[in-house]
Amino acid sequence: MAGSSHGHTPAAWTGVTIAFIGFCVAGAFMVMAQPAGFWAGMAIVVIGGIVGWIMSAMGLGQPKDAHKDLLASQPAPASAKG
Repeated sequence: MAGSSHGHTPAAWTGVTIAFIGFCVAGAFMVMAQPAGFWAGMAIVVIGGIVGWIMSAMGLGQPKDAHKDLLASQPAPASAKG
């Protein structure tokens, strides 16, 4: 994955960090048996995904044509012959 820069963008890092914080919040409130806090944590997870998507749409994510170089440089798969 290092050759494709998979996830090495501000949008990816920000979205995943917010989602991770949401999972931590939800987990803590689940242990404390507080359903409202658990669902608040789950809402933070969803917000993380939305923030990552918006940042990607703003141009802070991986460009859509970033993988064309990798596809062009890979050899065609050998067909199975019996």
